[in-house]
Order: sequence, then structure tokens, then C-alpha cells
Amino acid sequence: MEAQKKHRYFVELAYKGTNFHGWQIQPNAISVQEVLNKALSTVLREEIETVGCGRTDTGVHATNFFSHFDTVTEIRSQQSGVSNGESEIRNPQSIITHDRLVKAINALVGYEIAIKRFIKVVPEAHARFDATSRSYEYHVHFVKDPFKLEISYLLGSQPDVELMNKAASVIMQHTDFSCFSKSNTQTFTNNCKITRAEWVQVEGGLVFHITADRFLRNMVRAIVGTLLDVGKGNLSLNDVPKILESKNRSNAGESVPAAGLFLTTITYPYL
Repeated sequence: MEAQKKHRYFVELAYKGTNFHGWQIQPNAISVQEVLNKALSTVLREEIETVGCGRTDTGVHATNFFSHFDTVTEIRSQQSGVSNGESEIRNPQSIITHDRLVKAINALVGYEIAIKRFIKVVPEAHARFDATSRSYEYHVHFVKDPFKLEISYLLGSQPDVELMNKAASVIMQHTDFSCFSKSNTQTFTNNCKITRAEWVQVEGGLVFHITADRFLRNMVRAIVGTLLDVGKGNLSLNDVPKILESKNRSNAGESVPAAGLFLTTITYPYL
């Protein structure tokens, strides 16, 4: 029997990571990937396995995230002559409309995950390897606020923002970030190219913006912790290049809590 033609799609989504053990499937814990795979498999009536643009840790959020998957079902932007919407969902070999699929998957994944759109791509397109840059934000606030619980880090006092931005500029001049990476990670290199690292003052707090071609595990939270140590006076500006050159994680600051971290932008050359 001739194999059915597969179509590859990107799915763009957002999620609040508080109640998930990160993006990637875990043996004994709920993850965003597991929930999405189950929803897609249920609606498309075939086994679907998604591949994410990266992995986020437990409690980390994403306002912009992409994954790809393959399916025998064709997703079209409009009805294109197909009259029975219900039969589209029940029959995995049929044509299904984009809007109907978005609504169907959103109904199954729960309120903490939001499906934005599906994008037809070439069979070789890859959500992780084709991404050219990624951007994160880290949010901190200074006054206790129950509405910022799980989405921002409460600091007791405001650090020196100017000094932290000077330290961030020093970090941008380097490419080896071994000192900010978790140990025993399966990476061939710890080199990254950072194109933005900046603290911005907002009402009641600060937001740290960082963009790079790639990130190491725990890298952003370790950088934020180190910069906050500079802003609090626990580290000097001269300590920062020494920490980077040491390539030793124990010399850098402690990782800040996951709650304030958001993956905000993934860029591709063809989207």
C-alpha cells in the first residue's frame, strides 16, 4: 500500500507555565508538549508528535512559541468546497479548515495554553533548528502584589539599574557562556551571540530583555541573578568579566525563580 502523503505544519501558541513541568514531555509530570500532542492526536485521529522550538523549564511562560508536526490531514484557510465540518474532524484523511482546527484544539488544551495559528511549511522546516533568534523577558516588581504572583519576581528594594545595564553590556561582548549554563548538558558548544541585553524601567518594577541566536539551559535566569547581584552591590562591575572568563557556574550569581521568565519571540527566515 502506498504511504499517505504527509503535510508539515508549524503551530504557534502561548502558555502560562506555572502548572506545567516545562515544555518537554516528562515521565511522571504534565508538560505542554504532552497536552498539545494529545489534543492534536484526538482531533486529527492519528498519532501526532510535536517538536518544539526549544524547551522551557518548570514554571517558565511563553507568549510566543512554535512547534512543528506532520499529519496526513490537509489544513486549509477556508472551506474550499468541503461542506460537512463535522466529517472533516472525524476523518483524518479529509480537509480541515484552519479556524475549525484552532477552535477544536483550544477547546481541549485548557485555559493555560492558547493556540494562535497553524502554518503550512516545507517538509524540511524545523521549529528548533531553523530559528534564527530567541527573545526572553524577565519581570521583577518591588511592592507585594497578589496579581503578579507566578508571573513576576518580588524584590525587596530597587537595584542600581544603570550599573546592571553596564554589566549587561559587558556580557554582550562575550560569546562563551559556560558560567551561566547548567552542568552536564548535552551541548556541543556553550557559545551564543547575544544581540540585546537591557533592563527597562516599567511602572512598579523592571523588565530585563535579552535576545540571542541560542540559549543554554538556565542561562537567562543565571544572567539575571548575576546582574541583580551587581545591582545590589554583592558583585562589582569588574567581577563580571572575571566570572565569564572563569567558565565556572559556581562563580556566577544564583538563578532567579522561574516565575518571572517569559519566552517572547522566536524568529524564522521564512515566517
